[in-house]
Amino acid sequence: MPKRFLAWLGLALAVIVLDQASKHAIEAALHLGEAHSIIPGLFNLTLAYNPGAAFSFLANAGGWQKHFFTVLALGVSVFLVLQLKKHPEQTRSSLAFSLILGGALGNVIDRVLLGHVIDFIQVYYGRWYYPAFNIADSAICVGAALMVWESFASRKKDAA
Repeated sequence: MPKRFLAWLGLALAVIVLDQASKHAIEAALHLGEAHSIIPGLFNLTLAYNPGAAFSFLANAGGWQKHFFTVLALGVSVFLVLQLKKHPEQTRSSLAFSLILGGALGNVIDRVLLGHVIDFIQVYYGRWYYPAFNIADSAICVGAALMVWESFASRKKDAA
């Protein structure tokens, strides 16, 4: 296997390890719903369980969503591994794929083992609160942003 492909898989694994370690540390330190202010007025660490998807989408759907999101994430993960194997030299795309892969699998681990995803990062201002999220979610968002950037960069290259 090419070294670059293995390096991208290593990055995905690092995201998974960091995500899982942070979730276990928060769960050991906080009780459900408890919040600790890190930057007053802006940032808390809080323990929340999310049985749904992003922003608790389908959280109250009766349980089928756990299986749906698990299968979806595993399917996307297979696609991403195939893309990484096919194009390991495309740095920006491979970085995006690795971050999304690690984030997706980090949350799948929670869904399979716990039945919910552990969230703990809470950003807020005044009475406005952004829904709690985790490192896996952050990796997925950064990866998605990189994919958008790459799509614009490749269009610009094609137009030139």
